Amino acid sequence: MFRIKKLDLFVAKQFLLLFFATFFICQFVLMMQFLWRYVDELIGKGLSMDVLAQFFWYMGLMLVPQAFPLAILLSSLIAFGNLGESSELTAIKSAGISLMQAMRSLIVMTLAIAGISFYFQDVIGPDANRSFGQLLLSMKQKSPELEIPEGIFYNGIPNSNIYVQKKDLQTGKLYGVMIYRQTGSYEDQAIILADSGMMQSTAEKKHLLLTLWSGEWFENMRSQDMAGSAEVPYRRETFGTKRLVLDFDGDFSLADVRDISSNAKTKSLKRIYHDLDSIREFNDSVGRQFYHEAQYYTFRRPQLEKKDSLKVLEEAAAGKVDLDTLYVHLSTDVQRDVMKRAAQDAQQAYTDVTMKSDYSEYLNREERNHKIEAMGKITLALSCIIFFFIGAPLGAIIRKGGLGVPVIISVIVFIVYYIFDNSGMRMARADVWTVWFGKWIPTMVLAPLAAFFTYKANNDSTVFNIDLYKDVMRRMLGLRTKRNITRKEVIISTPLYAQDVAALQAVNVEVAQYAEEHKLYLLPNPIKVFFTEGNDNAIEHIDEELEAVIEDLGNTRDKIVLSELNHYPVIATRAHTNPFKRKWLNVLTALVLPLGIFFYLRIWRYRLRLYKDLRDIRQTSDRLIARIQTLIGEQNGAETNDSL
Repeated sequence: MFRIKKLDLFVAKQFLLLFFATFFICQFVLMMQFLWRYVDELIGKGLSMDVLAQFFWYMGLMLVPQAFPLAILLSSLIAFGNLGESSELTAIKSAGISLMQAMRSLIVMTLAIAGISFYFQDVIGPDANRSFGQLLLSMKQKSPELEIPEGIFYNGIPNSNIYVQKKDLQTGKLYGVMIYRQTGSYEDQAIILADSGMMQSTAEKKHLLLTLWSGEWFENMRSQDMAGSAEVPYRRETFGTKRLVLDFDGDFSLADVRDISSNAKTKSLKRIYHDLDSIREFNDSVGRQFYHEAQYYTFRRPQLEKKDSLKVLEEAAAGKVDLDTLYVHLSTDVQRDVMKRAAQDAQQAYTDVTMKSDYSEYLNREERNHKIEAMGKITLALSCIIFFFIGAPLGAIIRKGGLGVPVIISVIVFIVYYIFDNSGMRMARADVWTVWFGKWIPTMVLAPLAAFFTYKANNDSTVFNIDLYKDVMRRMLGLRTKRNITRKEVIISTPLYAQDVAALQAVNVEVAQYAEEHKLYLLPNPIKVFFTEGNDNAIEHIDEELEAVIEDLGNTRDKIVLSELNHYPVIATRAHTNPFKRKWLNVLTALVLPLGIFFYLRIWRYRLRLYKDLRDIRQTSDRLIARIQTLIGEQNGAETNDSL
């Protein structure tokens, strides 16, 4: 039976205080990042405070589910980092309480937060997205003179398309203006070109006053009396200054919500799955219609009646008639007509297929967007749990509180999650990946990472031991540490110089014999490298004897001896024999030819290094023996003087 203990309350209190603080920080950061996308919709529009308050309110509601995972990650990292840094986590474990038992209250709260996240996305989020979209569309329509973009046509003004080559944001002037005005049919349209212009709203906010300079006006003069005529007269006007009054209601009013309601983001999970059935059924009906049209579509043939055309096509399909032979026997004019009609039919077929392809892609994209939104509600709620099982174990392992290391790790983890989530969503939307794979890929990447960190933290394993990773990198790159033998403050026993000299002389003899026997400067035998055991007993024995002498001479007070000891290289006793300790890995490496060549050359490099190390050992030992013999002579002379 689950009982609430004092430890559960203590850990929960630590977590909740941090969670609320980090949640508001994350919410503020996300809102500021989101605000930059729509800052142009707010500036200079003359919006009232209640409209701005609605804008930020709906924005905040939309971003709450996204702030939950980051807040959980950061707060759990700081909470357990503080417990580890103050040794409270050590005291908890010393009392026989495992990390999972210490986290159980937070696990319950994380599950509750994940449920709240799903509720926000399924119930509150759709209404917030719908209201935000409606509000944003209304804000765009309030002051179109500020909304007109550069380099593309703007159709936000009724019955007009406006193209502006360049805008001056300081003065509000427009340069390179092109206007298409259409009040009825094609014959009623007008084209206006001007070098520059300026657009302003009238005082009553019901019209736009457009002032144009140095331009031309082209307008069709279609009249009812000329309805049967194929030619359409027009008039051309050149002007220095021209003022136009365009109908536009500039007062703020909420736009029609019907187009926004079809967006998948404005629907709950239940409605998404309900609408998906209708979308699939409609897409299937469109696909069947396109299939039937393609199945019964036939090309026209010149100079033949319809019945004759079908008969010729049937005979050609049966192999009774050769269409190429039939074409050759036609006259030149008929052949030209045939080619012209064939090209027209091919272009018409291409245009038809392109149009149907674009429409089918639009329908499929609509279906994929609904699936993406449905799975996104689940994966975003699940990310709260995953981020907790990443943050809490990492805090217990790192044992660093505050806003330093936890913030860096949180940002890194969130960036990884965002990259996978955003890339997966784009790939799924473009139909490159399946929808379930694109939306679940961040979960599939981070869930094993969360399980790994939880396992390591629960078993007190060292994951972020820098020395361990340094040692692994040194082994991979073939690097070695240098000796650093310094004078000891307290020496318990003095070195046995005579025995050390004898040991060094024996080592020199073994080194000379080994170098003469093995010829380390030559290429190694591939059979010995990949298919035999890699223990080199001779080198291991030399290394053991040498290390024993170095340890004994490390107790000396002579600076020259200590300096010479640091010249001895650190010998890698196995690096020159086999690439790996396990025999099956060596055999597998040999079978993979490029990899085998790399490791074979690597072994030769280590043999050359060992050859140089043995030479350095002999030279250093000779100098050290000479120095020790000098010290022995000085000691004997001192003892003789004392006896006299």
